[in-house]
Amino acid sequence: MSYLKERVSYLRGLAEGMQLSDATNEGKLLKAMLEVMDDFALAVEDIEEIQEQLSEQVDTIDEDLAEIERVIFDENCGCGCDDEEDMDYINEIECPYCNEKMKIDADLIDDDDETIKCPHCGKEIDIQWECGCEECEDHSHN
Repeated sequence: MSYLKERVSYLRGLAEGMQLSDATNEGKLLKAMLEVMDDFALAVEDIEEIQEQLSEQVDTIDEDLAEIERVIFDENCGCGCDDEEDMDYINEIECPYCNEKMKIDADLIDDDDETIKCPHCGKEIDIQWECGCEECEDHSHN
């Protein structure tokens, strides 16, 4: 039983204890007011139930949306490619020797060396990696 219904029941009990008569105008008015208050309490209780159901539905929709976002964004690298072999693609550069464009992927990168080999002319190209993360930017400003 909701708080409002309890309070209306208490007021109804007080009115009965006062032995209000339907014969007087005041008695008719107070009884009618108690009925209206009881209707309000029932309406508020119904609204609370509906709101709780809607809240549960919104939570379910939110969880479903999070799952959809995970599926969409985790399976797509964001570069617009549809090919699975392009998923390791990092950047594209132009060879300074043969002027051919090449995609830099994880296979071309050697962690110990700051050069890559051009797949077109075979020459070594010096590279300098610049990280865009906040942590690296903070260290470069110190």
